[in-house]
Amino acid sequence: MATISSIGIGSGLDINSVITQLMAAERVPLTKLETESTTLQTKLSTYGKVQSAISAMRDAAATLAKTDTWGRTTGTSSDPSAVGVTTTSSTKAGQYSINVQRLASGQSNVTGNFASPDALVGEGTLHIQLGTWNAGQTAFTPNGSVVDITAGPPAQSLAQLRDKINSSNAGVTASVLTDASGSRLVIRSSATGEANGFKVSVDDIDGNNTNGVGLSALAFDPSVGVVTMAQALAAANASITLNGLSISSTTNTLTNVIDGLSVTLSKTTSSPVQLTAAQDTTSIRKSIDGFVTAYNDLNKLLADQTKYDPNNKKRDNLQGDGAAVSIRTQIRSTLGQTSGASSIFTRLSEVGFDVQTDGSIKINETKLSNGMANLSEMAKVFSTSDTVTPANNGIATRMRALADTLLSVDGTIKTRTEGLQKSIDLNKDRQEQFTDRLADIEKRLRAQYTALDTKMGALNGLSAYWTQQMAQYNKASG
Repeated sequence: MATISSIGIGSGLDINSVITQLMAAERVPLTKLETESTTLQTKLSTYGKVQSAISAMRDAAATLAKTDTWGRTTGTSSDPSAVGVTTTSSTKAGQYSINVQRLASGQSNVTGNFASPDALVGEGTLHIQLGTWNAGQTAFTPNGSVVDITAGPPAQSLAQLRDKINSSNAGVTASVLTDASGSRLVIRSSATGEANGFKVSVDDIDGNNTNGVGLSALAFDPSVGVVTMAQALAAANASITLNGLSISSTTNTLTNVIDGLSVTLSKTTSSPVQLTAAQDTTSIRKSIDGFVTAYNDLNKLLADQTKYDPNNKKRDNLQGDGAAVSIRTQIRSTLGQTSGASSIFTRLSEVGFDVQTDGSIKINETKLSNGMANLSEMAKVFSTSDTVTPANNGIATRMRALADTLLSVDGTIKTRTEGLQKSIDLNKDRQEQFTDRLADIEKRLRAQYTALDTKMGALNGLSAYWTQQMAQYNKASG
């Protein structure tokens, strides 16, 4: 009798099809687990979006909860090319008239012409000292000690002298200016102000310290009649008139003249420049709009993800999720609370935050303008932080605190996402176990049907044999 080489040949049955159908029935629980896993993964991903939206709302609320936000000021100048102005957190609103008679400057001296930066000047010792020159430069009041600079040997070039001066920390800087007429060494005060003038005396190797030959070409001390190095600009303080008051400054940046204002002088003026410091309502409005956008984004996300469509019988990702519903309820409730911080405004609705039926905020421009007209009180209803009387806390302060709680290590978001992840991990384990079980079931079914096929093949063979024998017998008998 021939051996059966392929399952189903012996019996004539489509055994592979039979096993496939049986395994499909066995896989139904696994399919449910796979569907459940997809649902859990989708929920976890959605909670990631909720977390991001809460974080964005928290940051926007934190901005409105800062007192600095409501104290922001902006400065303007009627001629910013001449007088610039910037504000700080301590700036008070006000107007100022400023006239610039003279800019602060440092002293600047220049040598005569040399052929090139590499042209040799001489050697010896330079003595540089900072100080104040009187009006006629007949007297010099030192402002620090003398700095000695050794030049050579050998004889030093313009470029070498420049480098030695710049590395000496003498309170001056040097550069080489080259044009069509040749190269000159320029020495400037490092800082502006009349106290930063300087004199240069020389010990020239040639023994003559004042003739302008060799290193003495850099000598400058008008108090003793030595001016071989020409003065291009004298050191001077800035001179201005501010609201009728004469003011002197060693620099062109005035940071302490007007409280909270930094004024930069760029050029002299022929008429007064008007400076204005005012509350920065544009920046404040931007912060308000930022919060409204962040809140509305969060509200819409929660609304969309928790809704149920009865017409299509469709549930969104977080429909029926108690944590998501609770979050939405909490943020809406907090937004609508009252605050005792302001004697004028008690709710955000009074300053233009109109809550719509879908929970979103729509700005009422009229109410907001009225609120902005009284910024100090409006700020209170947003930003007050009162640990003694929590009922006085501003609404932005409360929204930030709520978001912090939701996002904390033991908050709703963390707890819910950890729970979902555990369910996902458990589902994965169950899928793996069930997959192993299905493999065992399929192996057992194939063994059983193979044995059955073999037996049926043998029976069919025996039946054919007896049929053949009976046919031969009947033929012989006939």
